[in-house]
Amino acid sequence: MVFVTLIIGISAVLSWFLGRYMTYIMDSSEQGTWQSYLKQFAVFNVIMFAVSFAVLAFQQYLPLNPDSKGALTADLIFNTAASFTTNTNLQHYSGEVSMSYFSQLFALMWLQFVSAATGIAVLTAIARGLGGKGFGNFYKDMMRATFYILLPVSFVVAVMLIFTGVPMTFGGAVEAHTLEGALQSISRGPAAAFIAIKQLGSNGGGFFGPNSAHPFENPNFWSNIIESMSIIIIPMSCVWMFGRLTGKMRHAAVIFGVMLLLLVMKLSFAAYFESAPTGALAGLDVQTSSNLEGKELRLGKSAAPLWAVLTTSTSNGSVNNMHDSLNPLTGLVPLTGMWLNETFGGVGVGMINMLIYILTGVFICGMMVGRTPEYLGRKVETQEMKLVLLALLVHPLCILGGTALFTIMPWGAETVHNAGAHGFTEILYEFTSASANNGSGFEGLGDNTPAWNIATGIVMLLSRYVPIVLPLMAAGSLAAKRISPDTSGTLHTDTVLFGAVILGSIIFIGALLFMPVAVLGPVSEYMAGALK
Repeated sequence: MVFVTLIIGISAVLSWFLGRYMTYIMDSSEQGTWQSYLKQFAVFNVIMFAVSFAVLAFQQYLPLNPDSKGALTADLIFNTAASFTTNTNLQHYSGEVSMSYFSQLFALMWLQFVSAATGIAVLTAIARGLGGKGFGNFYKDMMRATFYILLPVSFVVAVMLIFTGVPMTFGGAVEAHTLEGALQSISRGPAAAFIAIKQLGSNGGGFFGPNSAHPFENPNFWSNIIESMSIIIIPMSCVWMFGRLTGKMRHAAVIFGVMLLLLVMKLSFAAYFESAPTGALAGLDVQTSSNLEGKELRLGKSAAPLWAVLTTSTSNGSVNNMHDSLNPLTGLVPLTGMWLNETFGGVGVGMINMLIYILTGVFICGMMVGRTPEYLGRKVETQEMKLVLLALLVHPLCILGGTALFTIMPWGAETVHNAGAHGFTEILYEFTSASANNGSGFEGLGDNTPAWNIATGIVMLLSRYVPIVLPLMAAGSLAAKRISPDTSGTLHTDTVLFGAVILGSIIFIGALLFMPVAVLGPVSEYMAGALK
């Protein structure tokens, strides 16, 4: 717990200072409407998808391919381009097996920068609009976020990772002779640069197939600390940036407190549930006091549940252990993080997702006391709530609809490697990860099929852009309204009461939407094991 507390505590402190720097970089008095901002956003994201699709489609003809990687299937190209464009980085392939260095660097790593910068840019525009300023210019915001925030921070983290032993080379695979006399091909590459932005940009796509469970991505205890902190530092900083840009720092402190409380709650549950030995070893001589199966034992038993919570509280999705190996109720914690999708969340978009819950909670409270709801002094009316509720519902629709379809159809049922509740959870987790733009996998699932690639690709695109575009439109509608003066009935946004309203909205809405599938999956698996 000391290890966990230090990582979270140091990250929280550093986020205050990084948030100030991000505000300095992103703050601008430049005018602009939300409509023009949205058009620029749409054009650039189409270009992102098209460029990455083209690079992946022709990688066998492009340079920096020392190991002669061949062509990819069309459905895998679509899935991968959609995945990295949407900041999801769901991988239905192993990087060292399928991708050339050119594809890794100039398609995937490029997207890890610009997709993360996109989230920061849109959050900045929303904060400016709510703060009474113009929405600005998307292209300029995206460039500022890329070149003045993500690149310098990634450079520092990459250098630190190199010192811990992460490889950084353009040389091809190394041939090694084992003690038994066999020939082994050891993949390597420019991994340190890739991994730095993978963590910092809430990307999560691994350079190697096992992700940060691979010793070249995460060699030791110190690399594990650096990468764990990198997952959460910028999402935390985005909250402080939002507060400074809107001029509502006490409001930002309340939001930060709610997010931090939810994070601590999930960490506590994960650590407790994972302290029990795995049911697969029950009654055997190798049974231990905690579940060590599927874990990287060099890092200590607390590293796995900590990473699992951090990577799914944000939309990072990287792993340093196999989530399929988590105890049933521990596996419910990462699912919960992705269902709620706002416990600091992805870079930029986590705070946007929180705004959806905030406006929903404000509207419910306003209706309960019989007055027009207000947020930051502006009335929240029918137009805004239509946009907010649609943004709120697209997430469960993609998860529950996709899970239901693939559970009853051979597209999903025949790709599951485990029967019963655990197999159901594997399908549920895949659609949850895709919809949350997370990218982590429960594994135990043969997901590199045309059906899975196309379905999750569509889900990733819908779940990325609908919850970004609609809140931007809602912020534009709110920004056009006059600020109402405070009265005795105003729900102030910088109080403990408001924090309780946000917390209650998140928990109750999340429970109503996802409790049934939680019971069908992880809870049923736990109960089945408990009754044996």
